[in-house]
Amino acid sequence: MMSLVDVSTYEPVIGLEVHAELLTRSKMFCGCGVVDVTITEPNTSVCEICTGMPGTLPVINRRAVEFALRVALALDCKISPTSIFARKNYFYPDLPKGYQISQYETPLANDGCLLIDTPRGIKSITIRRVHLEEDTGKLFHHTTHSLVDYNRSGVPLLEIVTEPDMASVEEVKSFATHLRSILRYLEVNSGDMEKGVIRFEANVSVRPRGSDALYTRTEIKNLNSFRTMTRAVTYEVERQSALLSRGDSIQQETLGWDDADGVTIAQRSKEEAHDYRYFPEPDLPPLKVSHAWIDEIRASLPELPHHKQSRYMDAFGLSGYAAGVIAAERSIAEFFETACEADPDLSPLKLANWISTDLFSIINESSIEIDQSQLTPQTMAVLVSLVDRGEISAPSAKIILAELFSRGGDPLLLMEELDLGIIQDAGKIGELVDQIIQDHPDQVQEYLSGKSPIFQWLLGQVMRSAGGRADPFTVQQVLSKHLETLLKD
Repeated sequence: MMSLVDVSTYEPVIGLEVHAELLTRSKMFCGCGVVDVTITEPNTSVCEICTGMPGTLPVINRRAVEFALRVALALDCKISPTSIFARKNYFYPDLPKGYQISQYETPLANDGCLLIDTPRGIKSITIRRVHLEEDTGKLFHHTTHSLVDYNRSGVPLLEIVTEPDMASVEEVKSFATHLRSILRYLEVNSGDMEKGVIRFEANVSVRPRGSDALYTRTEIKNLNSFRTMTRAVTYEVERQSALLSRGDSIQQETLGWDDADGVTIAQRSKEEAHDYRYFPEPDLPPLKVSHAWIDEIRASLPELPHHKQSRYMDAFGLSGYAAGVIAAERSIAEFFETACEADPDLSPLKLANWISTDLFSIINESSIEIDQSQLTPQTMAVLVSLVDRGEISAPSAKIILAELFSRGGDPLLLMEELDLGIIQDAGKIGELVDQIIQDHPDQVQEYLSGKSPIFQWLLGQVMRSAGGRADPFTVQQVLSKHLETLLKD
């Protein structure tokens, strides 16, 4: 992406609108099943209600409300005892009723916050509102025509809107990743961005650095990956900075992102609330939630990532980074804690290091979640303990870890089966030493003539020939003994 201007002259002011599909079995206002639209035959999970046929009446999905309350409470929001559904009127082919049932003036919750990590420390991002609505259908554009699949129409959708508190692209990405982690912890959203179950819209403006004024903003729609969001926001900040530096004005408009060309594309002028002609949904009563229900849901919330990160730092001595990456995914955190419990004598620091490096590498390469693999926390603890006790080398342990991940088993049996244990037999090591001495007569002669640093080089050659499996102490003893014999000769 070509840099348009020295952006240090200006500072970004960014807010996010996040749309997250909720993991309910049925849709928001009808009994149609929620299906994976990427693999399901189009228009097979639809009915008169979610396609907006005349004379039909919607009914609120209680499970969707419960999931929304879980998120709102996790974000420390104030819950409205009574919230109102409204009709948001606009016409688009993927909206079969000609309006969307959403919430506007009286949302389910507001005034929350989410703590994010930044290079300058923890920062609190204010949550303006959390509300429920229904998703739209999905359009498929072809050269001469477009098709629409209404399987997604009516799926429960949670909208989370922030204040414009983010001052950099890095903060935007940190917020997005932290929020996705919380949604997965709460088990209300799969977090599978490739399937469009979380979509981001960024409201972006810039202003002279140090100013408190709010300048005209643009909205970038439908950003469905962290990479896309980062590229789009970065480009838009540079574009607006360039315009202001030339004395031009910013037009308030809705933008799309052209990923191929790496530019934002104007779609339409930015709508205001009055353009949608909101009015209360006449077919739905006010949504009332009791204090008892709120308290019950609050009590059921799991320990959230930031709290878990702090506990790992205090209880296990993990660094902020290590604790953060372990705590980010609930399945990984539970795996780590169970492995710690399996062997109380094992250092949590060493275990966390293996998980956050080698195990993460295998997970990323395989695209398989930890709880879908054959690796158990108990076998992970045994493997790291074998390395810690010097019974197996780290390179050999990595080979066994990959085997355990794909097919399971016993680390000790795999070590024997693959012949990956540490070689401690002095006779076998002696054979390796003799071969190295034979293969490198010049270096041996240098050592014998008084260049003692050559010893470490020869030691490294023996270890390399053993594939890193030879016991270093035994190698050192045997090599020293063989070289002393040559000195005497």
